[in-house]
Amino acid sequence: MRTVYVNGDYLPETEAKVSVFDRGFLFADGVYEVTSVLDGKLIDFDGHAARLDRSLTELSMSSPVDRDELLEIHRELVRRNGIEEGLVYLQITRGNPGDRDFAFPDAEETAPTVVLFTQSKPGLAESPQAETGLKVISIADIRWGRRDIKTVQLLYPSMGKMMAKAAGADDAWMVEDGKVTEGTSNNAYIVKNGKIVTRHLGNEILHGITRAAVLRFAREAQMEVDERGFTLEEAKTADEAFVTSASAFVMPVVQIDDETLGDGTPGPVARRLREIYLEESRKAAI
Repeated sequence: MRTVYVNGDYLPETEAKVSVFDRGFLFADGVYEVTSVLDGKLIDFDGHAARLDRSLTELSMSSPVDRDELLEIHRELVRRNGIEEGLVYLQITRGNPGDRDFAFPDAEETAPTVVLFTQSKPGLAESPQAETGLKVISIADIRWGRRDIKTVQLLYPSMGKMMAKAAGADDAWMVEDGKVTEGTSNNAYIVKNGKIVTRHLGNEILHGITRAAVLRFAREAQMEVDERGFTLEEAKTADEAFVTSASAFVMPVVQIDDETLGDGTPGPVARRLREIYLEESRKAAI
């Protein structure tokens, strides 16, 4: 049985409880992070901790735990649950004010709710999908405008995943004003003539921690990177494509809607970036 963390306590998952009046449950009033674990160590932890602080600040929430406390909780959960490869999920909500009200509660009177749990994912780094690639469909992006804040309001991305599943695909790329924004739970990229193209940072997409690392590694490897919006048609005629996320690392895309990219197998740029990312991230893991 898993051990989870709730508001300062390590508990068996069957004993963990959060109030029905918690604003995360009632209003999706909370933020989250997911940190990967490889070889029992945390990948890109500092990036996730920094983005967590930013998300909390954007929602006028104070952080109930500092970076060092957060690291210790992550490590303790990894240790207690024997995680070699997997994920640590963290969620912080505005807490339980004791009743339901649209107005934010007084932060002095209502403490945030902090929950963490692990997910064991043996073979995370050696995913079979990295060898076959993903098939994605395109859907309209109708989410709220502040996608740079990593909130727990994930209903439309979940619906997008189900649309993809119904179409026999693996994921969906969202399109707004003619340009691809991102995948349902990942950042999106295309490759044309060796150049990597991915959407520029802004309120329209999540500022991916894996995205930042992958682009840094790409530039260090002398790959050309162009951070700009790209159209769905550009994507369908690209040489290759891929996505990045904390749980998928670098994952090739081989089909967009009904268009097969290249020869239908993962391309060399995506393959190489996945190798580099895994190698460098393991070296830097804590």
